[in-house]
Amino acid sequence: MWRTSVVVLVSLVLLPSTLAADILKTSGFSNCNNGTSTIKVNNVDISFDRATNEIQFDVSGTSTKSQNVTAELVVTAYGVQIYKKDFDPCDDSTKVDQLCPVPAGTFGANGTQEIPSEYTSLIPSIAYSLPDLDGSAQMILKAKDGQELACIRSGVTNGKTVEVPAVSYVAAAVAAAALAVSLIGAAATGAHPGSSSSSPGFSEVIWWFQGMAMNGMHSVPYPAIYRSFSKNFGFSTGLVSWAGLQKSIDSFRSHTGGNLTDASYEYLRNSTLVFSDGSTAQTTTGIAKRAASLLLRDIDTSINGTSSDSSDDNSQESHLVQGIQAYVEQLTIPETNTFMTVLLIFAIVVAAIVVGILLFKVILEAWSLFGQFPKSLTTFRKEYWRIMAQTITSLIMLLYGVWTLYCVFQFTHGDSWAAKVLAGVTLGSFTAILLFYTWRIWSVVRKLKKLEGDASALYENKETWKKYKIFYENYKRQYWWLFIPAIVYMFAKGCVLAAGTGHGLVQTIGQLIIEALMLILLLWSRPYNRKSGNWINIIIQVVRVLSVICILVFVEELGIAQTTKTITGVVLIAVQSGLTAILALLIVINSIITCCKENPHRKRRKAAEKNLSRDLEGDAFLMQPTPYKTSPPRRGRLRSDSAPSYEPVRAQALARSGPRFHNDSQEEILVKGAAGMGHSGYRSVSQDRSEADGSPPPLMREPRLPDLGFEQYRHK
Repeated sequence: MWRTSVVVLVSLVLLPSTLAADILKTSGFSNCNNGTSTIKVNNVDISFDRATNEIQFDVSGTSTKSQNVTAELVVTAYGVQIYKKDFDPCDDSTKVDQLCPVPAGTFGANGTQEIPSEYTSLIPSIAYSLPDLDGSAQMILKAKDGQELACIRSGVTNGKTVEVPAVSYVAAAVAAAALAVSLIGAAATGAHPGSSSSSPGFSEVIWWFQGMAMNGMHSVPYPAIYRSFSKNFGFSTGLVSWAGLQKSIDSFRSHTGGNLTDASYEYLRNSTLVFSDGSTAQTTTGIAKRAASLLLRDIDTSINGTSSDSSDDNSQESHLVQGIQAYVEQLTIPETNTFMTVLLIFAIVVAAIVVGILLFKVILEAWSLFGQFPKSLTTFRKEYWRIMAQTITSLIMLLYGVWTLYCVFQFTHGDSWAAKVLAGVTLGSFTAILLFYTWRIWSVVRKLKKLEGDASALYENKETWKKYKIFYENYKRQYWWLFIPAIVYMFAKGCVLAAGTGHGLVQTIGQLIIEALMLILLLWSRPYNRKSGNWINIIIQVVRVLSVICILVFVEELGIAQTTKTITGVVLIAVQSGLTAILALLIVINSIITCCKENPHRKRRKAAEKNLSRDLEGDAFLMQPTPYKTSPPRRGRLRSDSAPSYEPVRAQALARSGPRFHNDSQEEILVKGAAGMGHSGYRSVSQDRSEADGSPPPLMREPRLPDLGFEQYRHK
């Protein structure tokens, strides 16, 4: 039996695939016979180490009666059968004592054996390096009359996979960097009305990660490599595998109508996941548990449970999964626990936000008692409740799409009435909050259009800007309303994906239509204030459309070859990883620009203050009294051709009533024209006459007492 198992593994490795350090091993197993079986296999674990040429095995099962059997072994890779072998366990060349005959009761064997080099040399080196081998081995036990007694199917892997915790950590670091840059940019602008943040921002990065996670939730037979890749971004949708949390949710469900028989954390961690294409996998905790149980040991066989190693602790159940269920249960989260997991993670994040803001408020109050803190923090100190409410609203906006997905999934697949009530209440509350803000902004715009003719005050009025900017701050003024189709877009994606579970073709076509409509809207409007924002968001949307087209290749109804699906999955991983790397690079560039470049709003404010001070100085100069200098009297003096025109006075009047912002040349003309008014720049008939008499013109005379004729009496 063990010699045959080696041949199976050797043949399996001829496929392109791999997993850890030159090791090939089975990954879970499932019973693949359709009818009742007289032989049941409880456990199958086989691994081959290239460094030692040794195979480790752990097999156990039960049989209802003693009987002679024959075995058929079939190995497939990427949907293609590459090995098939029939053997008799009682034949001298393939003798297996535990199967000749199969005993009544329990039987099992585990241990290690060395494999001859003529078998191991057939394994190509590439089989130990390519990630996520898409292969399987199937063994069928038959009675002598040809009746099928048992069927076992197991995936074969090499230990290497694109599902690496480091990928999730790097993605989380990119999101954290985007959040930090967004906060720094917001602080730099000082909540200046009309200011927009640079792209990509925190929301765009999180929505991108959520899109990659949701791409792995369709009810289609994914290639193993893409299935593993999409799991790395589950954290962006609130899916966090936490044993204590899952056990608490199981307890909550058990008290509110839930059934824990085959939908609990303990059941899932001991199960083998069977996907719609027949491939198998183990949960994250199940893999760790299996690795711990496979220790190097001598061969140990047992019949009818006479050995302690034949206990049922390692027995596994096969568990058929697809779509959202397959995605979450790979993370050791039962499908019925999905919504409650996201709800509790959301509650933890909200609690952290509230505590953090209140703690910072306390720090500011203590600071104010012992010293004077910067003026930039005054707004936070006075309006921390508004900042807290807006932060939570931004979080709701960020999670609205996936929240819709999980709530609808809870309605259709949940078993706890309390969890369904919570899903309905939270989804209704989040939707009501977004609708309230939409109505408020719409009402403000309608009033502004009646009073001012447009909605510019949304970007110019400071109070209005502070209240509602989180919805439209990055959009151009004429496209402030684009946040409304964005909310509808997120809601539609979540509904189609959750309601269409089990119908991969419907899900994919629905998602393709939604993504294509959003792409058309972005191309038509190009709504973002900055050109970089338009280009980045359009490119992200193009990749989303292409991603859904690639998922269409995976749809089972189209009957596309497995090799084509695998190549498509690799291409999809390359494109999505490349765009993620570009976003990370842009975040670094934006952080450098934000830290080094002068704030444009502060620069414009300083320029405005400088121009205003110049205007005030010019006005003060014009208001100074100018002493009158008489000119020699001239009789019949005519207006000089070279005398200045009336334009300087008109410019002065316009400057006083018009805008305060002038360039230097205009100010110079204004000052020069005003300075010439004391001579002959502004003249009248009375002025010419007074000048001829040697008296100052009327505009420049100083007030004096009237002549009442007392001078003659004084002289007398």
